[in-house]
Amino acid sequence: MQLEAITWERMAERLAAHLDERTAARDGGPWLRLAVDGAPPAGTGALADLTAAELRLRGRSVLVVAADGFLRPASLRLEHGRQDVESYLRGWYDTAALWREVFGPLEPGGTGRVLPDLWDPVADRATRSPYTELPPGGVVIVHGPLLLGHWFPFDLSVHIRLSPGALARRTEEALRWTLPAYPRYEAETDPVSAADVVVRADDPRHPAWTGVPH
Repeated sequence: MQLEAITWERMAERLAAHLDERTAARDGGPWLRLAVDGAPPAGTGALADLTAAELRLRGRSVLVVAADGFLRPASLRLEHGRQDVESYLRGWYDTAALWREVFGPLEPGGTGRVLPDLWDPVADRATRSPYTELPPGGVVIVHGPLLLGHWFPFDLSVHIRLSPGALARRTEEALRWTLPAYPRYEAETDPVSAADVVVRADDPRHPAWTGVPH
């Protein structure tokens, strides 16, 4: 896998340009769906926001959706304890709700009405956020951990990879119990192969990437 050094800003520009080019050639519905996958310290939200800003400069309507807004209620998430790695891998994120509220409305013939978030994990209650209606040509950017391997219909997927050492150093103490989940995610899902774009970000000041597919 060949990597080239790049800034986060330039990366966002290139991703936005690629999505623009994909619009003219794609066969699906009138909306585009981008994944930015990575563990919490990988900074998926920062890249998602930079790319959204670039797309808006190109006249696109964009909605950024954090996977953490689709956590399941604590009674289900923590059924086997607060630090159960198997539950974190399989049961923390409400993938059915993501299909229903984010991806379903963007299928061909869909309404374009997307729910930006569903559950507030701090208050442990529904967010009651209003739906956002994306016009044709709009883009949804979904970011967060463990996104690949669910057959979500992304038009472009980015995986921000951290080495085990960098991941351990940069994971906050409260989340260190999740660290064993990521080798399993790599072994079972192989996000490096599954993603269209791979970013190495052991040093967040100096990312490198594979570039966008041709």
